[in-house]
Amino acid sequence: MTDDARAKRTQTLATAAKAKSHAKTAAAEKAIRNLVKRGESITFQAVQREANVSHAFLYNHPDLRGRIERLRAQARPVPAPTPPADEQSTLVLALTSQITRLKKQHREEVQALRNALEQAHGENLDLRRELARRGGNAPVPQARTIGPC
Repeated sequence: MTDDARAKRTQTLATAAKAKSHAKTAAAEKAIRNLVKRGESITFQAVQREANVSHAFLYNHPDLRGRIERLRAQARPVPAPTPPADEQSTLVLALTSQITRLKKQHREEVQALRNALEQAHGENLDLRRELARRGGNAPVPQARTIGPC
């Protein structure tokens, strides 16, 4: 192979490599624009998938790398400020007192229902005894104690 043929082949390969690089760069830039239009997060992986280029290409291309890093940083949500400790303790105290009040109310309601049930059983027993005294056929049950619910 002559030096002239070798130089021509080298020139052709260099031109093809530059064209391929330009095409990949254009594809990556188009991918970034498309991701921004769709409102998707801009990451190296998202651009890689969209443009069908490698991570190495994106990381080794300084302009694309800087642009992706800037867009990625802009898209990160700012963390919500945490409320001061005194607000948190006030909230905890308020919720604790509300829970305590609800528990007390529940216990009182359950006790009232138990008392009403006990009274109803007593009345039922009295009525059965009265029915048996008047000559009814119903057997008189023995009184039972009701256990906890």
